[in-house]
Amino acid sequence: MLGEAARTAEDAKKYFQSYETAITAIGQVANGLGPIQAPGISIKLSALHPRYEYSQRTRILKELAPRLLSLAQQAKAQNIGLTVDAEEADRLELSLEVFDKVFSDSSLAGWEGFGLAVQSYQKRAPAVIDWLINLSQKHKRRIMVRLIKGAYWDTEIKLSQVQGFSGYPVFTRKNSTDVSFIACAKKLIEHNDCFYPQFGSHNAYSVATVMELVSAHPNLAYEFQCLHGMGQPLYDQLIEDKNLNINCRIYAPVGSHQDLLGYLVRRLLENGANTSFINRIADEKTPIEKLIANPVERVSKMTSLPHPQIPLPNNIFGSSRKNSRGVDLSNSTERSELFRKMNDVADTTWQSGPIISGKMISRPTPLAINSPSQLNQTVGYVTQATAEDVELALEQADSNKHSWTTLSVDERAKCLEKAADLFEEAIPMFVTLLCREAGKHIIDCLSEIRETVDFCRYYAEQARSCLSPQILPGPTGEYNELSLHPRGIIVCISPWNFPLAIFAGQVLAALVTGNAVIAKPAEQTPLVAAEAIRILHKAGIPQTALHLLPGRGEIVGAKLVADERINGVMFTGSTETAKLIQQRLAERSGPIVPFVAETGGQNVMIVDSSALPEQVVADVITSAFNSAGQRCSALRVLFIQDDIAPRLLPMLKGAMSELTVGDPGDLATDIGPVIDTDALKMLQEHAKKMSHEGTLLFEVPISGSNNGHYFAPCAFEISDLDLLKREVFGPILHIITFKANNLNKMLEKINKTGYGLTLGIHSRIDATINHIKDTVSVGNIYVNRNMVGAVVGVQPFGGEGLSGTGPKAGGPLYLPRLCIERAVSINTTAAGGNTTLISLNEGD
Repeated sequence: MLGEAARTAEDAKKYFQSYETAITAIGQVANGLGPIQAPGISIKLSALHPRYEYSQRTRILKELAPRLLSLAQQAKAQNIGLTVDAEEADRLELSLEVFDKVFSDSSLAGWEGFGLAVQSYQKRAPAVIDWLINLSQKHKRRIMVRLIKGAYWDTEIKLSQVQGFSGYPVFTRKNSTDVSFIACAKKLIEHNDCFYPQFGSHNAYSVATVMELVSAHPNLAYEFQCLHGMGQPLYDQLIEDKNLNINCRIYAPVGSHQDLLGYLVRRLLENGANTSFINRIADEKTPIEKLIANPVERVSKMTSLPHPQIPLPNNIFGSSRKNSRGVDLSNSTERSELFRKMNDVADTTWQSGPIISGKMISRPTPLAINSPSQLNQTVGYVTQATAEDVELALEQADSNKHSWTTLSVDERAKCLEKAADLFEEAIPMFVTLLCREAGKHIIDCLSEIRETVDFCRYYAEQARSCLSPQILPGPTGEYNELSLHPRGIIVCISPWNFPLAIFAGQVLAALVTGNAVIAKPAEQTPLVAAEAIRILHKAGIPQTALHLLPGRGEIVGAKLVADERINGVMFTGSTETAKLIQQRLAERSGPIVPFVAETGGQNVMIVDSSALPEQVVADVITSAFNSAGQRCSALRVLFIQDDIAPRLLPMLKGAMSELTVGDPGDLATDIGPVIDTDALKMLQEHAKKMSHEGTLLFEVPISGSNNGHYFAPCAFEISDLDLLKREVFGPILHIITFKANNLNKMLEKINKTGYGLTLGIHSRIDATINHIKDTVSVGNIYVNRNMVGAVVGVQPFGGEGLSGTGPKAGGPLYLPRLCIERAVSINTTAAGGNTTLISLNEGD
């Protein structure tokens, strides 16, 4: 049944009812023939629950398993087959748990129509069949197993690369998948007491192989399955030969034309692939020998089992740098290992303070840092820097800066690469600390650590490529060179919302360009900063070149910015604070120094009537509410074309109702706390204001204990963008509907805000997409995807106008901004003549 992707509880209820209706209708046609002879039904678990995700395991086993059991009981009553369809790889373990729970229910005893689809392109497929053998033997009941190649191959490859996994859950070669299919088929056939095998393939070689394997088991009951409209000529020939006694079931998708579109496109892409049997057999130039080649022999002769043009996830950037390592939380082994290591540091009381030339200053009355998620939990203590500490750091940085500057670019880059490895080794510690001090969800913590690692390796790579002197062309008899040099001392002022990634990104860029650095972290997150400094020192950054000054902005930041020994300022934070820094720098005497600022944004997403509502809702939820909306890139204003609003808004409301607010250390939590009391008060006041000026669409309930800075995420419908005078930093979404003929007026209003950080577009019309992106002045544009999570070196991040000065962090133009350019021109003929010209021969 098409369109099986419940986003809301209402969606799941409708799908459940549709399945019930279908089971009854099929049962009437089946007329008691039994699961093998009668038509059956295939269902997706993701249709039965809007949160079918590994992070919601407890809820899924409690809520979804009973729904599946009810459908299975109905299928048993009708005496037809019911197969649980395959899902993406990150849901495999969860699917098996649900299947086990339902299959083991005593109410299904005696019924052999319950089945499971197994994807042979997954490397775990043979192990899944072994697991099913044990389950069948335990309950002494056969299982219908639909063995297929798999339908999400390209998605699995991309997701593994994006997440930085150690490998792929699927084979990267078609021949390897074919071999796996054969191996799994052998297991099913050899354990015919456990299974009723159903082989879904349109590959004639695979079909012939199954027939050959089955010939050794003359009494085996089995069937082939053919997707409606695909491969039927192959099975027509087999069925017409009555001597073969072959059964073939048609696997028929059912649904509306609207639901069919995406499904049809995927089938067309699969069959049009170069390795597709259906595609190759249609090509008359393809020799028959290639079509019937034994995949086992082909694989055994390969010099490389992985596809040479599909690098492992850690090698997607080629030889220039490694991808950062991720943790597959859907894998119970990796998840348990991470949690075990996090538990090892759970009792740590972290310490921070001014770290000047490697020595941390501590005083008798440090400030306690309490967790925003549990206000009675002290995470650690910080000694805040005094004016005297600032002066000492300036003196040390100024007198020792040349020791770091004189190192070669390669030596500096190697320190960053060493730091990358150390950050990866410290993943459990940083996840624990980020979660507690900054209130970040575990998944967000992992992403931030990966971003930090990417900054290390990317800036090391960029330093080697762009900091070398360039020889410039010119007239003969001259030597012209352009070179980049350190500026001196750079002040790095970072925010609390990315206390590791942005903090480290600024510091690393300034260091690799040869500058000395004084880093001033956010007042809310000094503990993370101190641990980052310790790692950088351990990686080889001289202690005299990198100093930390945690403390109040009006003491530390103001004094640093005003000091003429500072040769540049890097800042990420509010637009208002950036303007104050700009003014303070302008008031200084002496040289004009660069100010690199990344500030706020009135970030919008534009959705037209051609967009896919399910995809829009998923991306809106992620963009507006992940990290409690505390990302500078987060979605603030959603513009929806009025034609699609009646369908989209109820779906968005339903999806919001599925979110949970609570402890960020719990995987099942979706949204953690905001950072502090000031942030909470600001959001509460704005929500109160919006309740009068707009209409509340939905507010996510906060359940359980509320011993933290928790704010209920909410969405308001408002009439006009002019109601928003500044960015509201948190999980509040503003929604404005527009008519198609008013698109240009809306784009004009967006530009008039003066902000230009991120923009989202959801449309399937290229002309609309191009018009919007060519009209709006925005630094980062995201089309048909979420708006958060920019990847270093892939999506350089930074805005324009009120949203920043540029250059973009994690981009190829960032490092030169932190350098001084010097050009040298030498008249090489001054020594007595132009040797280059004189030494030329006549040539031909």
